This record gives sequence, C-alpha cells and structure tokens, in this order.
Amino acid sequence: MVEIQVKDAEEKQQFLYESECSKQVEEIAKDVTEIYNLISKIQYLNFTFQQQQCPLQGCHEDVARSLMRALSEAQAYASKDIALNKRPLSPHVLRDHIQTIEREVLKSHLMGFSDSYQLQKLYSDMKLLQEDTTKLWWAGKELMRSKCLCDYVGKNEKTKILIKLEKPSLGSARQSDNGFSYEKAS
Repeated sequence: MVEIQVKDAEEKQQFLYESECSKQVEEIAKDVTEIYNLISKIQYLNFTFQQQQCPLQGCHEDVARSLMRALSEAQAYASKDIALNKRPLSPHVLRDHIQTIEREVLKSHLMGFSDSYQLQKLYSDMKLLQEDTTKLWWAGKELMRSKCLCDYVGKNEKTKILIKLEKPSLGSARQSDNGFSYEKAS
C-alpha cells in the first residue's frame, strides 16, 4: 500500500490514507475529500458542544459526561497525532464517531434538537470540500483524475508521499469560504 499523508493548504488538518498504487486518482480524491469533510464535522461538533460549554448547562450529569466522552474520543481519533503515529484514518470509523455524537445530542435534547433533521441543519453553515472540484497536488504537480496513482509514483507499493488538498482557485491570493488561501494554478 502507498502511504499518503494528506494535508490541507494551511496544514490545519492532516491525516494518513493508504491506497494501492493502481487506484485511480479520481477514487483517491473522493476518499480523501470524504475523510477531510468528516474530520471537519467532528471539529465543528466539538467546537459547538464542548468549547462553548453553554449547551451542556442544565443537562443531567450522566448525559453531559456521555456526550463529552463521545466528543473527546472522536476528536482524539481525528487529530493530527494519529497521522504522526503513522495510523491511517477510516471513513467508517469517523462516521461512527459522528453518529455516536449525534445520538448523544438527540438523547439529551441539547439545544432543542429532537430529531436528526434538526441536527443536520447544524451542518448547513459548514463549508465542506466538494469531491468533484477539490484538487490533489504532489511534488508541485496537480494529480489528474483520469490517471492512476502509479502513473505518478511508479509501481512500488511501499512508497510514501505527501498530498495537499486544494479547492479550485479563481485567481491569486483569494480567500475561500473555509479560510484557505490559494494562488492561481498554472
């Protein structure tokens, strides 16, 4: 398996992803964008329910503790430390963490959430990466989606590379909705 370290433009998020070198860049882009967005959701939930502390006031102690534990476990799994310890992230595990947090929020009726539809509206303010427009860069080159990873790194399955995620830019030094800045691609 090729070990791919994925970072965003500002290196706020990073994670490891493993892929066969024969896999198409299109599939890799889909997977790493999904993982990036799931990490973003976990960070957003953590900020909303843990950093602001106010939603937990008036909760039963067991409910608050259960929610805090779910947030803490999700945040620990999605942290940069996991990448530094050479452990790839799984989108399935990230989704499970998010579902656990959502269950705890619904169980506690925090902030008036009583069903999953109301909880999904919480995400409406988030600016997530779009898998079809997010660009992958390695060694100063954009990875073309129609090619396979082996077209860039060869057929060595023990290769380790660093890929940067980038939203499509509209010109130099523009600020995107989620705070990343980019330069015009040439």
